[in-house]
Amino acid sequence: MPGPRKVIITCAVTGAIHTPSMSPHLPVTPEEIIEASLAAAEAGASVLHLHARDPETGKPTQDPRAFEAFLPQIKQATGAVINLTTGGSPHMSVEERMRPATEFKPELASLNMGSMNFGLYPMLDRFKEFRHEWEREHLEKSRDLVFKNTFRDIQTILELGNENGTRFEFECYDVSHLYNLKHFVDRGLAREPLFVQTVFGLLGGIGAHPEDVMHMRRTAMRLFGEEYRWSVLGAGAAQMRVAAQAAAMGGNVRVGLEDSLWIAPKTLARSNADQVEKAKKMLESLSLEIATPEEAREILSLKGADKTAF
Repeated sequence: MPGPRKVIITCAVTGAIHTPSMSPHLPVTPEEIIEASLAAAEAGASVLHLHARDPETGKPTQDPRAFEAFLPQIKQATGAVINLTTGGSPHMSVEERMRPATEFKPELASLNMGSMNFGLYPMLDRFKEFRHEWEREHLEKSRDLVFKNTFRDIQTILELGNENGTRFEFECYDVSHLYNLKHFVDRGLAREPLFVQTVFGLLGGIGAHPEDVMHMRRTAMRLFGEEYRWSVLGAGAAQMRVAAQAAAMGGNVRVGLEDSLWIAPKTLARSNADQVEKAKKMLESLSLEIATPEEAREILSLKGADKTAF
């Protein structure tokens, strides 16, 4: 069975999908990102997936200086694996999105495995009031948005990571993305063991039905055999349901306010740590053990925090 006996909990702390007006609990400033990250690690997250935001407007940014305002403090205060985004925002160029991983050479970075429609505009039906004009534009423009991740883009990021010793969380939003990953495995650019993050429930990608989860799992098993570590990300209301299904099937899980603002129906999560604690209880109720950061490093064959550039 692919996947480790101990389960890795990844926490995606702030992300680029949601906006500050959607939840008062979304971390925006460096101080808030540090506090949220450390609390999530204390709650049981062995991997912290990090984006940065403009501290005044909350707008996503890939400026390395914005990351520099929190990365050293988080690294000093916790042993958790730090996973930097190369996805950034669908509105950014791939060159812009790569800047933090290029400069800081993290142990782990996310990598989106294909271009796709990326529809966030249905959130306009739920959220009506925005403090910043960019928030409404961010959602409205997704009606005509292709999140660009071409084969050239993916190869460029893979080559960068391979040169720096950075491994990847391969984010696969649909079955075709698994085949794209297999293409890069066959070319020797994507290196095993693969950390495959299958993403469910975002408009433009595969849905979050249990059969969708099963189909992605079966396809990944057929393509990668024993040489991958499976994790899941359920968007919005699907977060915990998808996590529970995957955990029972041998997978790892990702939670956090990047993926869902909610802790229960109609109830906002007060923090990332709330979601990590809920996921941990769910995993322990299935008689599963939570991986420590060092165990996660061993499972994913990471280079170690001492070999990063921050």
